[in-house]
Amino acid sequence: MEQNLEAITFTIDGVEVQGMPGQTILEAAEEAGIYVPRLCQLKGITPHGSCRVCTVKVGGSWTCAACTQPIYEGMEVDNSSEEIQTLRKDLVEMLFTEGNHYCMFCDKSGNCELQAMAYRMGIMAPKYPYIYPEAELDASHPDLFIDRNRCILCARCVNTAQEQDGKSVFDFAGRGPHKKIIVNGEKLSDTQLAAADKAADACPVGAILPKKGAYAKPVGARDYDDAPIGSDIEAKVCK
Repeated sequence: MEQNLEAITFTIDGVEVQGMPGQTILEAAEEAGIYVPRLCQLKGITPHGSCRVCTVKVGGSWTCAACTQPIYEGMEVDNSSEEIQTLRKDLVEMLFTEGNHYCMFCDKSGNCELQAMAYRMGIMAPKYPYIYPEAELDASHPDLFIDRNRCILCARCVNTAQEQDGKSVFDFAGRGPHKKIIVNGEKLSDTQLAAADKAADACPVGAILPKKGAYAKPVGARDYDDAPIGSDIEAKVCK
């Protein structure tokens, strides 16, 4: 087979991988059947690099977000060392303690990417103290509600609304521990958000949910009941 001269060759955990110019580490890894954990990245929208759960080490010296870092010839990527896995685990644990997550009765349970990531990483209870922030719930919209208690500030709703729905519904306000998601109006019902919008389904957790059809998927039929998050990507190497 004639080799594609445009392909870029690099390694992930010592395994040779090929990608195309312009691809990020995460994109090339996914095509090769290598899972890089992520929460803010979503296919079809511009990578945001906000959650940092996809952090990798390059060249044994510097860390970066795999969802935004382009590949280059000879790049050496550490995706699974103890150091990197510990860093990611700490980030996920902090996401739990910085919000008010009610997994036991959240209707996103079993379909929640944050919850699934915690299970994959073996997190049963965060080691950090809970902050218990005061967060608002906006149920003014006839079809949807937004619960900021569960928001992880991933920006999926912001970017999806802008890039795929053509609407400026969501944005951020504040900095540091005071940062929160806001809407383009006094309340959610004042915005152009529709239940059929892609932004309404972009949330990886239970921060944006429909009012109708709660708990529609029974236990056993939910996204992560049978296999851990990322299994669909890892299955590619078996095909």
